[in-house]
Amino acid sequence: MNINLTAIIKSTEGNSEAMKVLLLQLLADSRKEAACIQYDLHQDQENKNVFIFHEIWESQAGLDLHNSQPHIARFVTDSASIIDGPAAIHKTEKVA
Repeated sequence: MNINLTAIIKSTEGNSEAMKVLLLQLLADSRKEAACIQYDLHQDQENKNVFIFHEIWESQAGLDLHNSQPHIARFVTDSASIIDGPAAIHKTEKVA
């Protein structure tokens, strides 16, 4: 069963471009994973500090493997000084 996920990440004020660089690298690495069906990044038009990932994973096991990858750990470390709080993660079910 596919896992649909939305992740909302906020950068601290003045760090949106630095965060975007880190997120684009995370996107490139994540899209290479076998279980990744979709991994899209969006940036809020009004608040440039807000980034939203829309993800689809083949299974919970694939998502679990994703979360244990070195590129995830690297992002956590590299973004620690510019991230504004923890990411908001929403597992969703497609309605229509």
